[in-house]
Amino acid sequence: MDIELSFVWAGIIAFAVLAYVVLDGFDLGIGIVFPFFRHRRDRDVMTNTIAPVWDGNETWLVLGGGGLMAVFPLAYAIILPALYMPIILMLVSLIFRGVAFEFRWRTHHESHLWDFGFWIGSSVAAVMQGIALGALVQGITVSNRQYAGGWWDWLTPFSILTGIAVLVGYALLGVTWLNLKTSGDIQARSAKLARPLSLLLLALIGIVSLWTPFINGRYFERWFGWPTAFFSSFVPLLLALCAFALWHGLTHDKHLQPFLAALGLFVLSFVGLGVSFYPYMIPGVLTIKDAAAPESSLKFLLVGAAVLVPIILAYTGYAYWVFRGKIDPDEGYH
Repeated sequence: MDIELSFVWAGIIAFAVLAYVVLDGFDLGIGIVFPFFRHRRDRDVMTNTIAPVWDGNETWLVLGGGGLMAVFPLAYAIILPALYMPIILMLVSLIFRGVAFEFRWRTHHESHLWDFGFWIGSSVAAVMQGIALGALVQGITVSNRQYAGGWWDWLTPFSILTGIAVLVGYALLGVTWLNLKTSGDIQARSAKLARPLSLLLLALIGIVSLWTPFINGRYFERWFGWPTAFFSSFVPLLLALCAFALWHGLTHDKHLQPFLAALGLFVLSFVGLGVSFYPYMIPGVLTIKDAAAPESSLKFLLVGAAVLVPIILAYTGYAYWVFRGKIDPDEGYH
């Protein structure tokens, strides 16, 4: 029973992380592409597309981080010291970004400074998330069930590459969201900007995908060994399908299709990570079963999650439903 509950909780936390990446990714992406839209009115329209939902998106980050600490305390105690710097920088950037988001509306003369802050906060947060992911993929040095690596182990060529990939990916989500939610010049420029971003992201996904199996022998065996290679091969095939749908949507003036296809690239990349990691919480070091809290704790916390997660999903779905459709540039949320 303990094994079953630990895997249920691993699925819940994985879902929370994916929900955060999917939902918060596009509003971080809007901040990342701010320099490509220089007029204040354009930036006002851009931020109004996310104003009703952006702060609620980060609920999933809290759920994922808090759930990891409560349900997999050993994994949390090892991962956090290994990634202190990128996590701290990410959190500080998210706070600064939130402040800049509100202040840019109230300080008209200094709004360009807060726009710069919104761009910096969004960009640094995205890069740090990617670097933390890359550091986890490349492996964490553990001795006696404690982190035994150095202060700068998280900063490597591979983690920098994954940081850039996440930055570009969020930017693509941002412009495809603007393509969906806006009209006129902003929509046209967003669609135009999405084309080079999509090509760059696909190239980065390809490089990371080719590099990852050679970092750890377990990754190589999982992706190229038989019979797992048969099932793993569906991931790149589906990625190619999403890439085609993305490009087709951009070149045929579709509005919803490019956004869904960009989300598909993220979801499939996340699935690819799951294929590589399973059944480990920390690759090659700590399995899901070994990292889990006692069964009594898992049961107790699962009751709360069974109530909380559906409520969050219902509220999130309702918020997006209420604010669906193209926004009116003359009727801002603020």
